[in-house]
Amino acid sequence: MAFAWPDGKRAAVSLSYDDARPSQVDVGVPILDAHGVRATFYVSPRRLGERLDSWRAAVAAGHEIGNHTVSHPCSGNFAFSRGNALEDYTLERIEAELLDANAAIEQALGVTPATFAYPCGQKFVGRDGGVRSYVPLVSDLFVVGRGAGDESANDPVTCDLAQAMGMGTDDQPFDVLRPLIDHAAEEGSWLLLLGHDIGGGGHQVAHADALDALCRYCSDPARGIWLDTVAAVGTHIRDNRSQE
Repeated sequence: MAFAWPDGKRAAVSLSYDDARPSQVDVGVPILDAHGVRATFYVSPRRLGERLDSWRAAVAAGHEIGNHTVSHPCSGNFAFSRGNALEDYTLERIEAELLDANAAIEQALGVTPATFAYPCGQKFVGRDGGVRSYVPLVSDLFVVGRGAGDESANDPVTCDLAQAMGMGTDDQPFDVLRPLIDHAAEEGSWLLLLGHDIGGGGHQVAHADALDALCRYCSDPARGIWLDTVAAVGTHIRDNRSQE
């Protein structure tokens, strides 16, 4: 039996963006709002002040604010993270990152995150024989933990919501993204997309015209796509797949 998406939809798509970059509210939110589309923004609390009023307006418009830790720790294999490397973390320290980010977001925006995005898509602390997964912490605190750099949409019946697969939109034209959407519709799966900056050029930039085209494409009722936030889709999966 196929998984039951709301209102007879064939599949689900969620748009998510990381780091609270100003272009997300300057360029992205106006495009999303023009189509009536709600997205998920995984924010770094210390960057919220760059556009605080705009982020509050995004919340008021129904966009989801998710947790992306306080300091964005990644592997020390990345030069930018060598002073804040996951290899030097403990489970207690990463838990504090999650809880402190939740508190900072609630104070700034009045919402408590329901979902989380792993910085750099990495899910471990420690090194060598002392490596530990922090997926169980994310599972305890959030409905969804979104990965990055993954290669598939999510099967709503079998996916681990604490390790939901996320596929990138940065530097991708809509012609590259459309087949991913079509395949999700054929499979009845959940396509969870992620990006960083929106519009302009450079590294880690999602094309504004691709976002506009994607919103138009997925909003066409004939395609049967449920386009909604990570929290909305994740909660529906959690609450309904036990009935399958």
